[in-house]
Amino acid sequence: MPIIKTALTLHGEIEKNFRKTAANFHYEFNVRHLTNIFQGLLVAKPETIKEPDNFIKMWVHESERIYGDRLSSPENLVTYRAIVADLVKKSFAKYNLSKYFQGQNPEPLVFAQFVEGLEEKKYDQFGSIEQLSDRLADALREYNDTNAVMDLVLFEDAMKHVCRITRIIAADAGHALLVGVGGSGKQSLSRLSAFICMQTTTTIMISSTYGLNDLKTDLQVMYNKSGLKDEGIMFLLTEGQITNEKFLVFINDLLSSGEIADLFATEDKDGIVNGIRPAVKSAGILDSRDNCWNYYIQRVRKNLHMCLCFSPVGDGFRNKARKFPALVNSTVIDWFQPWPEDALLSVANKFLADVEMQSQEVRDSIVKFMPFSFKTVNEFSAMIFEQERRYVYTTPKSFLELIKLFKALLTKKKDELQANKEKYEVGVLKLNETGEIVAKLEEELKIFSVEVEAKKKSADEQAAVVGVEKEKVEAQSQIANVESEKCNKISIEVTAESESVQRDLDAALPLVEKAKEALRGLNVKDFQTLKALKSPPKDIENVFTCVLHLLSGNEPLVPVDKNGKLKTENNWKTSLSVMGNPTYLLSILEGFKEKID
Repeated sequence: MPIIKTALTLHGEIEKNFRKTAANFHYEFNVRHLTNIFQGLLVAKPETIKEPDNFIKMWVHESERIYGDRLSSPENLVTYRAIVADLVKKSFAKYNLSKYFQGQNPEPLVFAQFVEGLEEKKYDQFGSIEQLSDRLADALREYNDTNAVMDLVLFEDAMKHVCRITRIIAADAGHALLVGVGGSGKQSLSRLSAFICMQTTTTIMISSTYGLNDLKTDLQVMYNKSGLKDEGIMFLLTEGQITNEKFLVFINDLLSSGEIADLFATEDKDGIVNGIRPAVKSAGILDSRDNCWNYYIQRVRKNLHMCLCFSPVGDGFRNKARKFPALVNSTVIDWFQPWPEDALLSVANKFLADVEMQSQEVRDSIVKFMPFSFKTVNEFSAMIFEQERRYVYTTPKSFLELIKLFKALLTKKKDELQANKEKYEVGVLKLNETGEIVAKLEEELKIFSVEVEAKKKSADEQAAVVGVEKEKVEAQSQIANVESEKCNKISIEVTAESESVQRDLDAALPLVEKAKEALRGLNVKDFQTLKALKSPPKDIENVFTCVLHLLSGNEPLVPVDKNGKLKTENNWKTSLSVMGNPTYLLSILEGFKEKID
């Protein structure tokens, strides 16, 4: 058959053009790959191959899935497509398939099992990329309704990867090896593919204590679900989860034969055999222990599929593949090429859709700048490698971080501008309010200035009056100062006199006391003796003269002139008249000092 001959020719060309090297250690093509191509062709049902060119397109598609998806660079992929285009042109000249191989905007050639819908499994070609986009958008919406939301941008390259992964894990014993730098979307697209294939995505939860026994336990659970319960399981394992290289011993066995040595203890195997026996009998197979176990492993291979996610950066992937060859030999490789410019454009458009822009023109310019800047950085990274032999990796995650940074800076600057605008508006408002207040104050000032002038005039007149009064006050003040000086002088004299009098008083007080004592010694009889004297001694007469002076003005019996002074011609006669009542005289004299005080 021409298709077989062409397939063998293509295989020979692939072996000749893509040699195994240290960098491309996985460029190893053998009969297994030819087998995988025809296994893919056998998935299609006869009713889907209505025309001969449908079968040829399916062969081209399956060949690219096996050979093209293993190629590690866009340049190798271009070479491969040129080889296929040349073979198709020579071998199937009457069929025009050039539109799938043209240099600019080739028409996508995509086959998948969900062309008719997610429920109906029919391996056929998608009529257009729009049809594929609608189907996967529905699948993503259904996935997000029942699982943690994935905010995916389903650009053309991403949709093709979903179709490739579903093709791999839908086949019996189909395991996918997804190779791409971080942020390419390997895990997200694997989860969506498993959902489309109605498989449950399972992964391991790595912790500081996670070890081989924990992995065995997780594998036992997956084996029992896929083998005993006949459930579809997609085991998603990333390079970062391989914390112990011994994990790959189990993974290598799972990929190569499906049977992991010492995974189950003998008693666990007995339980599995007993559990699978009814299914073995219903399948018409003798239910011996070996048959039951083999049937169980076949079910596991049919239902349990792996998606291994590795990065081509560094030597880790190559070293692991060398030690554990099933990673490459027993898987179908899907190499994630750098995102094309239209993919970057779609992603930028998606993540900037909710950002408010000044105009559509500005939005288009910014969206177009994102892929341009990313492409420019990649070009300079290549230059750095050529000059410095040092890699500068730019990944799709870097592109997403670029968009995230742009949005964050845009939001920050918008907030700053809005804050400044609000401050400016408040400032203008305050200026306007201040202007109104100033205008009002100016009007009030005009009124007040008239009042002030009047008050100033009144104040000036008052000041003149005050000046005159001040002169008077100053004159009076001078007089008062003179009087004050006189008063001070008098005060000094009075103080001196007072001190002198006080000294005299202090000297007289003892004499007063003696006089009082002498007065208390007098009695009526003494006065009768004195009255008998017609001419008393001079000292006695002087004493009574002093008594008369003391009593003048205070006692009616003592005659006084108009000035209240003693008025008598004969002091002794007057004294005798006063001594007429000695008791009364003594009582007056005894209290006279207190009266004087």
